Amino acid sequence: MKCRLKVFGIGAEILGGREVDVDFPGLTVGDLRHFLVARYPQLGEMRSLYLAVNHQYATDQQAIAEGDEIALIPPVSGG
Repeated sequence: MKCRLKVFGIGAEILGGREVDVDFPGLTVGDLRHFLVARYPQLGEMRSLYLAVNHQYATDQQAIAEGDEIALIPPVSGG
């Protein structure tokens, strides 16, 4: 499946941009997560990594459809 990721924080540095197109073999958020960690091992080293589909945090079981807006949200820090 082809999708466009909106990427924030350190994730944008790892993936090489704030919007990244990917073509991955799967249909769920979990499939996408496994694909991204395999392709970008630094993502697997993060203490948390959330994905959102259409502006809502998603579980790994959630299906992804063509045209969905997917956001990759790495850990954030601040004060």
